[in-house]
Amino acid sequence: MKPALADRLAALSGWKRFAAALFAGALTILAFPPLSMIPALWIAFPLLLWLLDGCRTWKGAFFTGWAFGAGYFITGLYWMANAFYVDADAFGAFAIPAVGSLSVAMGVFIGIVCALTHAIPPAHIDEMSYDRASIAARRVVLFAAVWTLVEWVRSWIFTGLPWNPVSLVWAETHSPAGIAVMQVTTLIGTYGLSFLTVLLFGAFALLGYTPTLAKAKLRALAPLALMLVIGGGGALRLAAAPDDAVPGVKFRLVQANFSQADRSRPSLWVKMLEDQVRMSTENRPADITHVVWGEAAIAFFLNIDEPARRVAAMAAPSNGMLITGADRGLRNEDGTQTVYNSLYVVKPDAGIAAVYDKTHLVPFGEYTPLRGIVPFDELTGMSGGFAAGSGLATLSVPGLPPFSPLICYEVIFSGQVTAGGEPRPRFLLNLTNDAWFGMSLGPHQHFAQARMRAVEEGLPLVRTANTGISAVVDGYGRIKGELPLGARGVLDASLPMPVSGATAFALLGNFIPILLATCGGACALFFRRGDTPLRLRRSFARGTRAH
Repeated sequence: MKPALADRLAALSGWKRFAAALFAGALTILAFPPLSMIPALWIAFPLLLWLLDGCRTWKGAFFTGWAFGAGYFITGLYWMANAFYVDADAFGAFAIPAVGSLSVAMGVFIGIVCALTHAIPPAHIDEMSYDRASIAARRVVLFAAVWTLVEWVRSWIFTGLPWNPVSLVWAETHSPAGIAVMQVTTLIGTYGLSFLTVLLFGAFALLGYTPTLAKAKLRALAPLALMLVIGGGGALRLAAAPDDAVPGVKFRLVQANFSQADRSRPSLWVKMLEDQVRMSTENRPADITHVVWGEAAIAFFLNIDEPARRVAAMAAPSNGMLITGADRGLRNEDGTQTVYNSLYVVKPDAGIAAVYDKTHLVPFGEYTPLRGIVPFDELTGMSGGFAAGSGLATLSVPGLPPFSPLICYEVIFSGQVTAGGEPRPRFLLNLTNDAWFGMSLGPHQHFAQARMRAVEEGLPLVRTANTGISAVVDGYGRIKGELPLGARGVLDASLPMPVSGATAFALLGNFIPILLATCGGACALFFRRGDTPLRLRRSFARGTRAH
């Protein structure tokens, strides 16, 4: 019998194995927004699983997974390098080493996934007594389960960087199929959908086992049938979804599209402030109640600089408010200054109705871990970095339903976008400044993750980004209005009503996806047709000695 492709890949060693795993990981970027070539995962995940079949030890599985992870994150995070080139003289030399090192370090997470998958050793090619497809099917389930749990862990360990969970491939901006599948996140969240996604695409690795092709086909197509059922259920939910708006509330989102290089020049700060006021007031309909600017849209300390605040207040409708991002500076008793990255709600008379201080800061962007060891300051140029706020909050201001303010990448943390308690927020408000990353994939991925939060929580999302993507999204993930990346303009839009009642995910958070992944992994490890737990342990012991 001629060796199958799966067996040829499993037989690779040395640099060829490393290169194949790196290529498979890099291929995954094609599936993520805005490219959204989702079938690429039908190549990437089977390639990795076939490579893992050739690993005789958990160490070999770890390094194969680490190579895949390096490719996964290098292509998924490359756009971060743009931030270093905003001030190229100071930070440009660090761009490639910093992003490369981060990607390589993040690859360790996928290495751990693959090492733990080796708890079910692969079958030998020449041991026909093994049902290779059966063993491979259990390995696929375990792989999906561990991948999901590790995605959740990287959302909080070392302050967390949950960028590009694999479920994000369904969040392509205008895909009817994608938004239908996304509806399941109201039950199982982003990480639960990641479990199903890895299971769906990983199961196609079973087609590489020719000795039991009939069984392999059945097992490979079962997750596809499940995903079709989920997508169909999501489509029915969307078909029955209302399209109501909150009466008496209408936003104007201002996307001024200033480059980060210009935003870093103090000589332009007044001009940019006045320009945003003009954009806020020109040809403004009478029913606009609230104007929203992006993160750090005002370069002055708005709590201290009253003249700047009075200019900004000119953008507020007479019957509403201006919501904007700006730094907040506080003078300490010892003469030092504490600075927060903040959201302000400014009244027409220049009074401050509410303030929220960003809680989840960006490492190396807004603060420097291990200060004194790391050889450069924060990319934002804020000497000493920003201080973290006291925690998530629900703001209640006149004329608006209660809302959850989220600054920049705070919106990417699944299950961590509302403060909890009462009153429950009625919408999510995300201010961000993606000008640091130019016309790259990063802002598209950022928006896609924000959109996932709206579906999970069943809450509308109002999002203003200085250079895009600004949008209003309802609680079903449907885009009600959008300003594309790199465009200059305003978006006038009503506030959609939230989904009736809290979603299951909003009530239970990540408990459900963690339970789903844990049960899936336990079933893969401990249950096999005809096996008792004792026989299964003996089988594992024999397999471990053999491999």
